[in-house]
Amino acid sequence: MIEVLLVLVVTALATSVLGVFLVLRGLSMTTDAISHTILLGIVLAFFITNDIRSPWLIIAASVVGVLTVYIIELISRTELVRQDAAIGLVFTALFAVAIILISKYAGDAHLDMDIVLMGEVIFAPFNRIDILGFSIPNALWQLSIILLVNIAFVALFYKELKLTTFDPKFAFIAGFSATFIYYVLMTLVSVTAVAAFDAVGSILVINFFVAPALTAYLLVKRLSSMIWLSMLFAVVNSMLGYFIGFGFDLSIAGVTSFVALITFMLVFIFNSNGWLNGKIRSIKQKRTFTRAMILMLMNEQGHMRLTEAEIVSHFNLDQKQFKKHIEHLLINDYIEKMNGHYTLTERGEEYTHYIRIKYELPI
Repeated sequence: MIEVLLVLVVTALATSVLGVFLVLRGLSMTTDAISHTILLGIVLAFFITNDIRSPWLIIAASVVGVLTVYIIELISRTELVRQDAAIGLVFTALFAVAIILISKYAGDAHLDMDIVLMGEVIFAPFNRIDILGFSIPNALWQLSIILLVNIAFVALFYKELKLTTFDPKFAFIAGFSATFIYYVLMTLVSVTAVAAFDAVGSILVINFFVAPALTAYLLVKRLSSMIWLSMLFAVVNSMLGYFIGFGFDLSIAGVTSFVALITFMLVFIFNSNGWLNGKIRSIKQKRTFTRAMILMLMNEQGHMRLTEAEIVSHFNLDQKQFKKHIEHLLINDYIEKMNGHYTLTERGEEYTHYIRIKYELPI
């Protein structure tokens, strides 16, 4: 079963290296559209060749993938509808045509809808090809070539990809053709999606393009680091998905997609700039602000001595919140309590003076 794992890993690498640029360019949903509409190209080529393994299926599917991108771009450039609406319109329409053609005219062909959507990578080794006397899965051979092509494209056009991704206007002034780079990128995305389509299904293809890149995006800001980290996450997700799916007799494609989600959520929640740390920082900032405002109120003319009721009423605090804030201020010697009243200490006055200067408040 090592061949299944190799197919999964090579597919993940081939898609993730391009997925970085799709995520950065805001084209993630375009990948979803391509992964569905290429089915129309497969169906049309099958009607002509009547051979499910014909190379013309890949060519036709790739052409339809590029055509999908062109139609979406054509509609969105009119500015009559937004790009997300154009994507939804085009991909559902072309995918629906493919489903209608399959159900009406290709009922006896081996074009199973469940396999199309979910994929079944364990079947990949059954379709083999002889290369230099060695028998290897056809999907592994195709995707290995595509992986090399994708890496070569990124390596050769790295500067152009970087410029057209982050600053297309400057790229135009510098003489780079953003349109050319865009359509070459989307052509490779289409070809990669087609090659991965039969092996892992459209859902996992989308996941492989987007999830590793999004996870890497949360951790690094350098483009080169993001590419390498995206490929690393793709491999890790594939290996975990394979071993878990194989061990518990589950759909490997489904488990791999779920593992990618878990990986993303862990990074999203626990990384240094993630959701959890953001919530903790927000809570700390709110506490610091409230305590600073209590001190500022005490420093106002005529409000040097405040009772508990006055502080609670002014800041709408409950007893638990009041106790936490006051204990902190007392422990840090910002205030002192005398005869049921709270007043600023010398240190508290210095702190309020610092706050006024820092935030340019009137002294």
